[in-house]
Amino acid sequence: MTETRALHPDGASRKIAAAKASIAASAFLAVAKLAAGLWSGSLALLSEAGHAFVDTGATVLTYFAVREAEKPADDEHHYGHGKYEALAALVETGLLFGLALIVVGEAIRRLGEANIEIDAGWPAYGVLTVSILVDFVRTRQLADIAKAERSDALAADAMHFASDLVSSVLALIGVAAVRFGFPQGDALASFGVAAFIAIAGYRLGRRTIGTLLDAAPRDIAPEIARAILEAPGVIALDELRLRSAGAEVIGDATIAVARTLRVEQAARIKAGVSAAILAVAPHARITITVDARALDDETVVERIMLVAARRHVTAHHVVAQQVGETLSIGIDLELDGAMPLGRAHAIATDFENAIRDEFGADVEIDTHMEPLSPHVLIGCDAKPELAREIADALDRFRERTGDVADIHDVRVRETAGGLIVHYHCAVDPNASVATMHEAVDALERRVREEFPAISRIVGHAEPDDRGRA
Repeated sequence: MTETRALHPDGASRKIAAAKASIAASAFLAVAKLAAGLWSGSLALLSEAGHAFVDTGATVLTYFAVREAEKPADDEHHYGHGKYEALAALVETGLLFGLALIVVGEAIRRLGEANIEIDAGWPAYGVLTVSILVDFVRTRQLADIAKAERSDALAADAMHFASDLVSSVLALIGVAAVRFGFPQGDALASFGVAAFIAIAGYRLGRRTIGTLLDAAPRDIAPEIARAILEAPGVIALDELRLRSAGAEVIGDATIAVARTLRVEQAARIKAGVSAAILAVAPHARITITVDARALDDETVVERIMLVAARRHVTAHHVVAQQVGETLSIGIDLELDGAMPLGRAHAIATDFENAIRDEFGADVEIDTHMEPLSPHVLIGCDAKPELAREIADALDRFRERTGDVADIHDVRVRETAGGLIVHYHCAVDPNASVATMHEAVDALERRVREEFPAISRIVGHAEPDDRGRA
């Protein structure tokens, strides 16, 4: 069973709008820094301009990556197109490292020059100040959207603008150092710019490569595991495999449940696990596999009935005895009444062998074969005179036993298999189930002796509110 939560259309629109705004902001800052850098001759500003142009190209790439990532799964991409974002982020990582190397090379060259002319006027300060403000605003906005939509591409953009902010501050310090008589400050500030560009590239690359190599998302994996283990009915979490694909977390989990559960119960547990996962990871698509496991507290009867269910045979009246070191089992096995004895015996033998597989080869097993009762009998109400006679007999024998009171709601039906009698009675609420069954069974045996046409009596015992025994 796979629970899927598709990204909301509003989320996709929000991501695309954010990518467009990033393109405009990056292009504006790139042109402004280039103009100020050429006017002033500041390497720090020119490095920042190069950084900004790289960012512009990266944000254009982000825009197209986000658009492609929003495409639904198709015949060639069964898990969707989410990794387009990671691929775009990987390209941006390479651009960042390339730019860092260029800036370092130019800074080394500048340090070797004797005469460096830098005209750090108001345009340089103005451009850097505006850049810092824009970078701060875009970093906050992109980080929030990337976190909400789990977008690798927008997270890369946020990291770009964050590195821009720090490097712009360093460039501003370098330009100020030149103005106060330290001309080498511009080149030294460029080393700081390059360092922050490289750090941003390393952080982005580590995350992106992890996504492309299907690394488990470390931020959400422990929460998903805890949610699964805390879901009702889950005994253990045998396996959990997760990977990121754009905004989604995709994977599979194998949970252990009691093997005695019915199919419907196991299905409810799976649904509960899926709901628990979505509560902590709304973008998750996890396939849940159920592994049935034997529990230490399973009774002999539960284990036998489980074997019967697996063989699709009807069994009842299980009697288990521990005779010394030997487990002795007697069980009634219902089979089609028209079935040849040879085939019926083969089915019973297969059933017995399955029980030996469950309990061991030395177990003693005897199966009593009897005709399978029809699922539905066609019946009609018996004649009123006969129904009254049977009701009187029940009441008469009830008085003799003394343990059963208030015979009521007596219904007698005629079927092809004989008479079937239903009735309700009252029994001391403090009596045990075994005592109740013995009293009701004794009453029914006496009635059937008087009316041999009765094939079945179904007596429903209720607590006697009057406290009669």
